[in-house]
Order: sequence, then C-alpha cells, then structure tokens
Amino acid sequence: MMLLEMATGGFADRVAVGSRDDGLTFADLFGRAAATAERLRSVDAGHLVLADVSSEALPALLFGASWAGIPFVPLNYRLPDGELRTLAGRVSPALAVAQPGTTERLDGLDGIGVVDRGDLWQDLSATRTTENDWGFEGEDVAVLLFTSGTTGDPKAAVLRQRHLVSYILGSVDFGSAGEEEAALVSVPPYHVAGIAAILSNVFAGRRLLQLPTFEPGAWVDLVRAEGVTSAMVVPTMLARIVEHLDAEGPSSPGLPTLRALSYGGGRMPQPVIERALDLLPDTRFVNAYGLTETSSTVTLLGPDEHRAAVASDDPKVRRRIASVGRPLPGIEVSIRDEAGAETPDGEPGDIWLRGEQVSGEYREQGSRLTDEGWFPTNDGGWLDDEGFLFVTGRIDDVIVKGGQNISPGEIEEVLLRHPAVADTAAIGLPDREWGERIVVAVVVRGDVDISPDDLQDLVRHELRSNRTPDLVEFVDELPYNDTGKLLRRVLRERLAHLGDA
Repeated sequence: MMLLEMATGGFADRVAVGSRDDGLTFADLFGRAAATAERLRSVDAGHLVLADVSSEALPALLFGASWAGIPFVPLNYRLPDGELRTLAGRVSPALAVAQPGTTERLDGLDGIGVVDRGDLWQDLSATRTTENDWGFEGEDVAVLLFTSGTTGDPKAAVLRQRHLVSYILGSVDFGSAGEEEAALVSVPPYHVAGIAAILSNVFAGRRLLQLPTFEPGAWVDLVRAEGVTSAMVVPTMLARIVEHLDAEGPSSPGLPTLRALSYGGGRMPQPVIERALDLLPDTRFVNAYGLTETSSTVTLLGPDEHRAAVASDDPKVRRRIASVGRPLPGIEVSIRDEAGAETPDGEPGDIWLRGEQVSGEYREQGSRLTDEGWFPTNDGGWLDDEGFLFVTGRIDDVIVKGGQNISPGEIEEVLLRHPAVADTAAIGLPDREWGERIVVAVVVRGDVDISPDDLQDLVRHELRSNRTPDLVEFVDELPYNDTGKLLRRVLRERLAHLGDA
C-alpha cells in the first residue's frame, strides 16, 4: 500500500489502469482499494481469492487485500472445477471473486463466500471514507501463489510484504514513467509476473493495460491503438507475435510506439529472438529470469547485451543471447553441486539464489532457505566467466544415460541453432541397457526437408558423443502451459512408446 499511496500522491489524476480516454486514475484506484478493504473487513475474510481473468478490478483487489491485511490468492481459473475448489478450500476462510457468470464453480465450499466480479466492481465504485490504516509489517503475507504442480500437488508459495516491496524498490525508480507511457500485460493474474507488473508499473506511474486472453492479432492491435510503450510476454507469445508481423509483409506498420519488450518464463528459441530484433529495431529487449519464490525477476539480459550478442563474431559473446543475463542489484547467484559446494565457472549445477526479495517459503511446507539464506531453485544452470547465467532446465528433467547426467538444455540449445528447427525438447525415456535413452522431439520450420541423421550429426559434432540423441521424433507442436512452460511430463507421456522398458 505504501507503493500505491506514493503513486497517488505523485500523480493522482494520471490514468493508472485501462484506456487513456476512460481508464481509472491513480486516485480512482486508491479509492477502489479502500472500498475493497472495507468489504473484506465487513465479512471478516481471511483471504481474498480470485478465480478470474485479468480485468480493471485486479489491481484494486490486490492493493485492497493488502490494505485489509490479508493475503491475495489468485487461482488458475483454467483448472477443472474439482481442482479449483480444492485449492480454494485450502485457504478457507476467504472471500472469492469469480469471473462474471461463474460463481457456481466455487459455491458451497465451507468458509468461502463467493461474489461475481461484475457485481462487486459496481459496488466498489461507491465513495468510501476508509482511513489510511493499513499495516507496515514486512512479515505480513501479501500474496499466495500456487505453483503449477507438474511434479505433485501445487504448493502455495508465500510472498511477504517485504519480499515484494524489496523487489520493486530494487528494480524500479519511483515516477520514472512519462504520462504518455503504457504497459501491456498479457500474463494471467496467478503468474508472479502478473503481480510484479501491477506493482512495478504503479510505482513507476505507468498506465497499465490488460489482455485477458492472448491472441497475436489482438495483442498487436492493442499496442497500436493504445500507443503501448512497454510489454511483457512469454516466449511462446513472442513467437506468435513475430509470425503475425511477418505475415503482414513489407507494408506492416510495425510497432513504432513499443520502446521496451521483456520476456521470460521459459526457453526462448534463438531464431525467434533474432527475428524479433530484426523486426523491431527500435525496441529494447530484456530477458527476465525469476521464479514465483523469488518475487519475480532476479537476473536480466539487457537491451544492449541483446544487440551486442547478435552482432558479435565472438562465439562466447554471441551465445549470451541464450543466457538470462546477470543478477539484479542485491541478488546473489551461486551454482552448487549435489553436495552444496560451489562449482567453477562454466560447470553446471543447481542455481542457488539469495537476496531480500527471495522468499523460498511455502505455506504448508515452510521455508526452504538454508541457514545462510540461500534458496536452492532446482533449476540447472551455469555461469560464464563474466557472470552471465545460463539456465538449462529443471534438475528433475536431467537425463541419466549410462550413469552420466545429461542436461536437456544443452542438447536443445545446439538443435535450435539449426535454421530448420523451430522448436525442440529433449527427454529421457527408459532404456534396458543404458537406463535412459535420449529422445528429442523436433518441430520443423515450414516444410524444410531435414533428416534425423542431420540433427544427430549436429549434436555429435558440437557436444560429446554421449549427448547425441538416440531417437529424433518430428512433431507438429510441443506441449506448453498458458504461461509458456514446457510440459515435459506431457511430452514423456506422448512419446512413451519410444522407450524400451
């Protein structure tokens, strides 16, 4: 709430959310947050649950929950009803805000009151006189975000007030945005990037626009119509935006107002980012790496580093386009082996992170921080000699062939350099002789003619022979979730017939 209070005091009449013609001002947003807090207190809600797409109500609900001193809990509204109800039940008592016309999805749960967002929003428009009585306790829980649960039941990551505020104060200059600036957010509310986008843009004084359902044509149209100056996407979104702009041909007007475009949340195919840099020569690109448990971004590959990498003839510099850059101020990165010892530069291991914004805590499992404050991410990676971080994937996804640990990411990185490869993923499947065999799924660009032998030879030439794929399977597409994360578990199920158990 301190962030919103500062923004309201600095630019109360500036539009904060929505269209520049009829959006909510910062003063309006402050008033709606006050009304939200009053409503939450009147029903003695222990949590504010959101089962809804992004809307103009989202920022007011986020700040209003903080004002009332209770956690904000956005849920994945795309889940089946049974799973959605299970997650909501885990944070009872709560007031749940549902997408218009869908309150029945959460009706009848013990301790959960349900309200239609449209009805609530109309009620919140009434003038309130709530005093500025929010708390300033850094240990208070601000947000609970459920992890995707790809390897088990979803865990509720705990982000306390001090984690989120530390991230904003360490990465955003107050009031740094001009009045003409607008940011487009197309990630869902239950993604940590969606929460971070609200906080960072409010603190900067930048108008916030939301696209509840991503579609590349609608995204491009909104950028042009609203003069969007910055945006955040996941790699799969950027790939579709690039395809859309390419399809417009030489007469495409481009995106002349877009000054900055950040991406993250998954692996970015090198041909996609290189083409995006060509299509948008005046846009500053940023690759942001972070986790739910770290309050969003912890490392950045900045605009100058993007351009320098693609322009360089030095292989060491050029490969940095595949990195996630270097740590933000206040963040430490360490690569550790299985025993927890630091590895030398260039050696892979588990990425450990430390800093004020790092939570590493789960509601039911407690803190995973070490005694020295380090958070083992379970992401594999390595650092080059100038501190650029390369993320190779989840440690759980490591392929074990003949007793050798093989990172899928290093194989994928090599294959993605081939001009015919649009996307790829490497997985391990059972093998009676070697324990696991390396299987790569490949999406071919267009109708290019390429053989499995070509791709196997490429990996054999670039990496040690034990990294060479045993099988290459051509597929139409790879499975991703809506936030751009590759679903290797789903891919293993689809390709299980290629294993030799």
